[in-house]
Amino acid sequence: MTGLRVRDLLERKGDPLQLEALTGEVGLERIIPTPEASSPGLVLAGYTKRFAAHRMHVLGETEITYLASLGAAERRASLETFLRFDLPCVVISKGQDPPPELLELARAQGVPVIRTKLKTAEFYRRLKPFLDEAFAPNTTVHASLADVFGVGLLFLGRSGIGKSECVLDLVERGHRLVADDIVHVTRHGNDVLIGRGHELARHYMEIRGVGLIDIRALFGVRAVRQQKRIEVVVQLDDWDATREYDRTGLDGQTTQLLDIALPLVTVPLNPVRSYRPRRADDAAARHRAAARHRAAQPGQESHGNL
Repeated sequence: MTGLRVRDLLERKGDPLQLEALTGEVGLERIIPTPEASSPGLVLAGYTKRFAAHRMHVLGETEITYLASLGAAERRASLETFLRFDLPCVVISKGQDPPPELLELARAQGVPVIRTKLKTAEFYRRLKPFLDEAFAPNTTVHASLADVFGVGLLFLGRSGIGKSECVLDLVERGHRLVADDIVHVTRHGNDVLIGRGHELARHYMEIRGVGLIDIRALFGVRAVRQQKRIEVVVQLDDWDATREYDRTGLDGQTTQLLDIALPLVTVPLNPVRSYRPRRADDAAARHRAAARHRAAQPGQESHGNL
């Protein structure tokens, strides 16, 4: 995402972070453009070079004590220098009382001032995971996601090819549903993709000709999970007699999702919609995809052993 409103921060994390808007509605529509937060540092002493004005700025006990040590004129000049930048917001930690000049100047500049009862270090610790998730690259894909032998398999394919039926087969064999039809994918760090379902769909699946199925009610709570790391992409394709398919697993195909390379397994399906009697071989192929991914971990390469 490109930014987060200060109002969103207050509404979504106001209670966990114990936040209080000291300037009321002033500046709550301002955008927080980066997941980084820091202290203003030397800018309070007048040194403004290399000042990261685009970040959230936290005034801890050190900063508030420093401002209190200044005379009224010096303190006002220090805060004017600080607030002349286009700051997203200012946070005061440890429930401290702000200098009166801070609220006056902040209102005049349209900069929201927020107070938290948390200590500075604890505030940073709780804030970082929220900002990292809010700013993480993400996308939505038309797919199904299952946890098979602890491996997250993302099933792709045209509408109606049988992605949901495939995952239902796996659930019946003791594996776990993560998401059906719509998968929200978020990148964490440089190489981790986390998939989850839509909040409204949760543990439900839609099977053509059957309707909605409540997986948790039918198979128990152990048959579902809220999210899973995506480790392998399974592409379901219509069988094409003219196409050469990988039969050994030596090709090592990959695909890109959010700029991360993932192993790709292509499973060709005959155009048969009869769900129950037809899918045994396909389910076995998906078991093999997960098992092969596990076996490819360091020290367990089946091809090398062969």
